[in-house]
Amino acid sequence: MSDVALEGINISKKFKKGESFDSLRDLIPALISRSFKKANGEELKEKEFWALKDLCFEVNRGEALGVIGHNGAGKSTLLKLLCGIMKPTTGTLTVNGKLSALIEVGAGFHSDLTGRENIFLNGVIMGMSRSEIRRKFDEIVHFSGLEEFIDTPVKRYSTGMYARLGFSVAAHIDPDILLVDEVLSVGDWTFQSKCAQKMEELIKSGATVVFVSHNLRAVAGLCKRCILLEHGKVLKTGLSEEVIRFYLESTSKESNEAARSDIVISEMSVLKNGKEEVRFSTGEKALVKVTVRSEVRCNDLAVHLYIYDSNYYNIFQTSTELLGSGDFLLREGEEKEFSVELSMHLGRGLYYLGAVARSKFHSGLEQYDRRFPGATLYIDGPGSVTGPANLYPRLVCDT
Repeated sequence: MSDVALEGINISKKFKKGESFDSLRDLIPALISRSFKKANGEELKEKEFWALKDLCFEVNRGEALGVIGHNGAGKSTLLKLLCGIMKPTTGTLTVNGKLSALIEVGAGFHSDLTGRENIFLNGVIMGMSRSEIRRKFDEIVHFSGLEEFIDTPVKRYSTGMYARLGFSVAAHIDPDILLVDEVLSVGDWTFQSKCAQKMEELIKSGATVVFVSHNLRAVAGLCKRCILLEHGKVLKTGLSEEVIRFYLESTSKESNEAARSDIVISEMSVLKNGKEEVRFSTGEKALVKVTVRSEVRCNDLAVHLYIYDSNYYNIFQTSTELLGSGDFLLREGEEKEFSVELSMHLGRGLYYLGAVARSKFHSGLEQYDRRFPGATLYIDGPGSVTGPANLYPRLVCDT
């Protein structure tokens, strides 16, 4: 059997923006016109657009691939092509192995049937035999945590309950390939953790996972490799940490370009003992300096600081406003430096520091400028501590 589980060569998919006909008088000429036109998959007709264009990718067995990007980038379209719901307009798509997918809450469920009945219905749709479903039934129900409601019609389930049952069935058919969309975000934290653990178990057993999510921390934690989609094209592919960093930096750049050019963060630095530094030991003091320059009068300036960990999860936020300062005034052509002292009680690892200059009172907290990453920090700490916080653990034994 090939080591390649999924392969796409020049995959493209086009759609047509909504088209309707009010009468047979409009519909019949349109159909006749189409019948005499020679179809060309590479050309776009009126109201058509490319949801995906010339995608090339390869996913090996036992690999977890993350797919990230803005809404409308083509992520869900790609999953629907992979699981056969739709066919590509052009290109070649190869799937080697039994595939299971969870790309829409309640897909394959009948609202009038109970959870028990839908397990059998959904399992058969996904290719399981009735004997196999019976053998795994208790395990599926236990994983979902819906024992109390298993004989209740699913039309009375919440969105989270739908997701629990759907993932439980999909994950227990022993798939060679599992496709998971953002649908898991509707579950609670405990169930999301169970899902992540289950996906890790499937990967260790040799299964392939394709994971689409806006939760960059979850993607970085599960997937070693990642694809960034933008407007239906692969913008970047590689190690998850590198792709996610590129995504965040490009998003920050777009935000900066959209921000007001007359109020900017002109300088940002991190100091230790009066000198610029990027490496700190856990617990050391760091002085963050942010300089804001204004070419117009600004009456309500506030500065916001935040830190992301290496998985790009926001672990810390503060602002001049939260620290008790009122709004700041900057006159035309004036520059002001803001200094905030931080005690770096962080675990060993890599961290990213960012800053935002914004309006304190305008509707929507109008953003003037954003700098991210403003600094990359390395924290040295004891090997006995993992995670973003160092709580200085000490083993106390009774004598």
